[in-house]
Amino acid sequence: MLTFLLWVILLVICWPLALLALILYPLVWLLLLPFRILGIAVEGVLKLLWAIVTLPARVLAGPHRV
Repeated sequence: MLTFLLWVILLVICWPLALLALILYPLVWLLLLPFRILGIAVEGVLKLLWAIVTLPARVLAGPHRV
């Protein structure tokens, strides 16, 4: 909602720039999509490495008591 209101304000102030932003937004989103996928993959690998590194400590700690 806030994004839409900012776009409307931009439309009132400078309509060519607002129309350009409206046209370029999907293109920029598509260009940034591989980086988002790469970020998800890197986060998964880092979580896996952290789980492997902390596995001996968790095994030696024994079962958790609730």
